[in-house]
Amino acid sequence: MMTLGPQAAYVLGHPGAFALRVVKGFRANQGLLLAGAVAYYALLSIVPLLILIAIALSHVIEQSALLEAIGRYIGWLAPGQSAFIVSEVANFLTHRQVVGWLLLVTMLFFSSLAFTVLENAMSVIFVHRVAIRRRHFLVSAVLPYCYILSLGVGLLLVTLVSGSFAALGGKSVAFLGTVWSLSGFSGVLLYLLGLAGEIFVLTSVYLVMPVGRLSLRHALIGGVTAALFWEITRHVLLWYFGTLSQVGVVYGSLTTAIVVLLSLEIAAALLLLGAQVISEYERIGTAAHDAPAQPMRTRAAPVADSLPKR
Repeated sequence: MMTLGPQAAYVLGHPGAFALRVVKGFRANQGLLLAGAVAYYALLSIVPLLILIAIALSHVIEQSALLEAIGRYIGWLAPGQSAFIVSEVANFLTHRQVVGWLLLVTMLFFSSLAFTVLENAMSVIFVHRVAIRRRHFLVSAVLPYCYILSLGVGLLLVTLVSGSFAALGGKSVAFLGTVWSLSGFSGVLLYLLGLAGEIFVLTSVYLVMPVGRLSLRHALIGGVTAALFWEITRHVLLWYFGTLSQVGVVYGSLTTAIVVLLSLEIAAALLLLGAQVISEYERIGTAAHDAPAQPMRTRAAPVADSLPKR
């Protein structure tokens, strides 16, 4: 019989207390404020990042299949708004000859901003790790570009696999005189592929972004938590924007930017919440776990020091 570790035993024995500690820690770390910063820079980064990946992959993947795959997975990140983003990427691919080295370097810089801000946000949540060991600045500088390269390779693999699943949907199987279409089965496989890819990306973020070596099991706990919360939230957002929302009436031509920014902020909040789950989980049984959550403050100079000297 498999025995549970002290951390898992505590969570299973006190799920409410653990969830309360996560919420208190997230609030003390100003999680929503950090999520807003990550979402803002993600909004600046998402189009340049997609353009760079699309330009690179268009040399090995047919453009329509590539854009279809990008649209499918952007729809997971910005529900209901993937068509606009994909059209911008397609328009840029059509006029790729105008891309010079200066523009390429500029897009590469902006595409890395979100990863840099996310790393800083993670250092706030995993402050107990930063206090023990700091990351070399060269590693922090190179890390976003390595991650962009990894995302490009991942998108290539996912596009090839999803193309195979989509082709499977056009086939049928004859059994006992009845013909069964595989379109529904193909749709389930595509959804599971997307969910598995989502968990994999989130887990990789938790493995790479925090300072120090995080165990795969802890990173997977955060990845599954954030993915499940996002799946629920994504379907709620799709329903809300499709039925009740009047955001188009209020914001007019800014609607797409506002909706994408809102979706990114919610996604960033859940991403950081998953990081908070890992942070609280790995501190179970330590002195830091018993101490109450301390709010994040900036250190101000004493009033007496700011007064003019006589």
